[in-house]
Amino acid sequence: MRIANDCVVTIQFKLSNESGQVLESSPEGQPILYVHGAPGVLPILGRELTGKAAGDRFDICIRPEHGFGERQPALVEVIPRAHLPNAGPMVIGAKVTRREISSGAQVQYVVTAVDAETVTVDANHPLAGMTLRFEGVVIDVREARAEELARP
Repeated sequence: MRIANDCVVTIQFKLSNESGQVLESSPEGQPILYVHGAPGVLPILGRELTGKAAGDRFDICIRPEHGFGERQPALVEVIPRAHLPNAGPMVIGAKVTRREISSGAQVQYVVTAVDAETVTVDANHPLAGMTLRFEGVVIDVREARAEELARP
């Protein structure tokens, strides 16, 4: 069977940055499964994997504009600690959720700097601005069951 929308695809993969540093991978012998065409998969990956079958290898270069976008300086904010009263300990790398005043939406930030008075937070996706390499092998392709297609 070839990869098409509404198929369950099993892949073994490695995601690395331009310098070859592995950012994420499926542990050896523990491939991941996903429903092809479902939300949450980058469109470029969907296009590049469509038509592949079990045993096919893939090696995809993902530029920022096709991945997680360019870094946006406006998404980095320095805010007073008093505005994050229930955020817990402020350590670099911690995730903080904050309600945006203008829209009321919850936005997740990563703490990038801390001092006695302020916290610097970044709402950019951690992979924003990076050219990525997504490589691996298709292990299996099968039709999705109704309950797999019904998941949000």
